[in-house]
Amino acid sequence: MPTSQKKSSKVVASKKAPAKKSTTKKAPAKKIIVKKTTKKSPPKKAPAKKLPAKKTVAKKTSVKKAPAKKAPAKKSTAKKVPTKALTPQQKKALAAKATLQAKAQRERDAKQKEAARVKAVKDREAAAKKVQAQRERDAKQKEAARVKAQKEREAAAKKAKLQRDKDAKLKEAMRLKAAKAKAAEAAAKKLAKEKAIAEKIAAKAAEAKRRAEEKAAAEEKRQRDIENRRRAQEAERERRQRELERRQEEERQRLERKAAEERALQEELERKRQNRPYADQKEFLAELRELLVEERARASSEVASLESAAEEMLVDRERLEYDDEDGSGVASDIQRDQMKEQAAMQSLKVAEIDVALSRVDDGSYGRCDECYETIPPERLRYQKPVFTCVDCRSSF
Repeated sequence: MPTSQKKSSKVVASKKAPAKKSTTKKAPAKKIIVKKTTKKSPPKKAPAKKLPAKKTVAKKTSVKKAPAKKAPAKKSTAKKVPTKALTPQQKKALAAKATLQAKAQRERDAKQKEAARVKAVKDREAAAKKVQAQRERDAKQKEAARVKAQKEREAAAKKAKLQRDKDAKLKEAMRLKAAKAKAAEAAAKKLAKEKAIAEKIAAKAAEAKRRAEEKAAAEEKRQRDIENRRRAQEAERERRQRELERRQEEERQRLERKAAEERALQEELERKRQNRPYADQKEFLAELRELLVEERARASSEVASLESAAEEMLVDRERLEYDDEDGSGVASDIQRDQMKEQAAMQSLKVAEIDVALSRVDDGSYGRCDECYETIPPERLRYQKPVFTCVDCRSSF
């Protein structure tokens, strides 16, 4: 078995070596294409990126050789532990397996070689197309520049001719204009003299008329201002009177609304005070009475037990002599005072339960003492007794 593995690894290694040579032979061909097509600096970057990729392929093939080197180590271990000899069928299977691996490796190398060849052809075609496109663009730009220069020369010649014609026409027009201006100046001087005399006469008449009109306009404006002030004063008096009447009406309406709201509040408050929420629910009131009676009995018994315990502690204090150095007497007094406070609280609760029982009798129990709204049944069952709703209790 180790000999067959060695032979298969040698066959694979011998077949992989030509693949390396074929890949290295393609690199110079790509460099020649680059020199032909890339006279400009940017396209030189494309081949530089392709060469490292081929090196990685070569490294992968060298990694695959590693398991073949480890075969002798397995052979040395086999010498230490005696094993059975391989059968002809096993040897034949190993040989077939090595042949299949070598064939697969050859197919992979052929595929890689074909892919590299196709890629090189595509790169050459792309570079040729790029050069041809660049040549066509340069030819088009050159032709466009020539046509543009021809048009500019023709336009400049046409413009110069137009400028010369324009200058000649302008010179003739200026000569005619000067002659007309000279004749017109003489006529204007004569007309100016006549016009100046007429203007002086008209100015005197216009000044007199203007002064008369200004005087009349000033008098009319003064009369209008007097009338406008009188009307403005009357309008202001009427506005103030209307504003005073409006405010008085608003105040009257506000007082009426306030009085109506107060009456409604008083009526609502009186209605709530007379509210008996559970007067029709006799079974629920009977249930509340039983709960209150049980709570009263429990509180009364607790009051009696606390008072008796406090009295016993007082008797024991008077009968026994305590050592005041350890503070036991003070602790006993504090505990007795706490019992008395608890007994007083329970007594107060008994009095509240009595009030609640009286309200249960007249059907008014379950009404909040603050807002006079109905207390929910769950709160009445849970807290015994209760005289306020949750909202009023939280606002205390």
